[in-house]
Amino acid sequence: MSVPRIVVIGGGAGGLELVTRLGRRLGRRGRAEIMLVDRHTTHIWKPLLHEVATGALDSGLDEISYQGHARANGYHFQLGTVTGLDRESRQLTLAPIIDDDGHEVLPSRSLSYDELVIAVGSVSNDFGTPGVGEYCHFLDSPRQAEAFRKDMLNTFLRYNTPRHDQRTRMAVGIVGAGATGVELAAELYDASQMLHAYGVTQLESDHLEVHLIEAAPGILPALPDRISQAVHRELERLGVQVHVATRVTRIEPSAIITADGQRIETDLGVWAAGIKAPAFLSELGLTTEHNHRIRVESSLQSIDDPHIFALGDCASCPQEDGSQVPPRAQAAHQQADRLYKNLRARLEGKPLKPFVFRDRGSLISLAHFDAVGSLMRGASARSLFIEGHLAKFFYASLYRMHQRAIHGTLKTGLMVIVDGLNRFLKPRMKLH
Repeated sequence: MSVPRIVVIGGGAGGLELVTRLGRRLGRRGRAEIMLVDRHTTHIWKPLLHEVATGALDSGLDEISYQGHARANGYHFQLGTVTGLDRESRQLTLAPIIDDDGHEVLPSRSLSYDELVIAVGSVSNDFGTPGVGEYCHFLDSPRQAEAFRKDMLNTFLRYNTPRHDQRTRMAVGIVGAGATGVELAAELYDASQMLHAYGVTQLESDHLEVHLIEAAPGILPALPDRISQAVHRELERLGVQVHVATRVTRIEPSAIITADGQRIETDLGVWAAGIKAPAFLSELGLTTEHNHRIRVESSLQSIDDPHIFALGDCASCPQEDGSQVPPRAQAAHQQADRLYKNLRARLEGKPLKPFVFRDRGSLISLAHFDAVGSLMRGASARSLFIEGHLAKFFYASLYRMHQRAIHGTLKTGLMVIVDGLNRFLKPRMKLH
């Protein structure tokens, strides 16, 4: 008798935590075949991409090989990009794998499933703004973060030999003052200090000009005002020029154009204004919203098919009060936990339970300078405002919690020790 196959598309935070738990509990015991499908071969926690972008984090040290992790945790890994879904026969179609030289490594394949979980996360939303795709960097993947880091290093190097047509201050424009934009702005000042200390550039941090542009009346519009205002003050103290209530209408090769006619000259541009689910989700025959998020029941099942589930940023999940679960890392973590329990219940013929989002608070890291945030006090609606070293500790603990979920307590403890040794033995940032 064949065992059921559970296929998870997407190895982000929620997807990887889910297959890890399913593999350890069901895969190892032969109660189900667990399979992860992802178009990349490695995983890195997405909230760290702004650190990869500035070199504060070496992705080569922190990324996880799906293939190796699968072998150690009782699930299987398939490299591939989903291009089609046949719900009637429960079949996925994976695109051919093409190498860098354009040669076909693997042909198009079909993959059957009994239960399907879609956890492909989100990508940046340019809202159709002209010039964004051509002249702005995105930070949706490690590859994009690495591309920005190389461009940033080259730009710093160009300022070592001033030209007559070159500004005296290096300018970076960041469109979008959500968590990614805010944390990147602070990391850039930290990076400029380290690059100057290592002799990579003659520019000091006071020769760096960072513009943070937000269409909403304040930065971090999804977070409480107290956090937004505290972070705003700290950014301005660092030297960031914060532009709120400012809508961008066009991106040019070396400038950002706003709706009020302002022209902000830049050497580097980053687009971090809003997110949407990958567009291919709207081509699978499932009900999606305008931003391509899959509409699901409170049990995280698609409203169209009880054998298809979705979690994380790509899922539009309702709550009892009529609101939607916010696209945040803590939501994906909580949904992975609920979906693990619901999938086990489904295999055992038990009823599924609804997902209820519990807001544990919000934390924003401002490089080594500071951290600001709030922690929710249990089941109450009151929050505890924290900043400084305590906030930095809790912010760092979020990543350790993710590591613990996919590696276990012992390995995570060893990683903490190794990370400490690397900070002592290696440069504070990736310089190559």
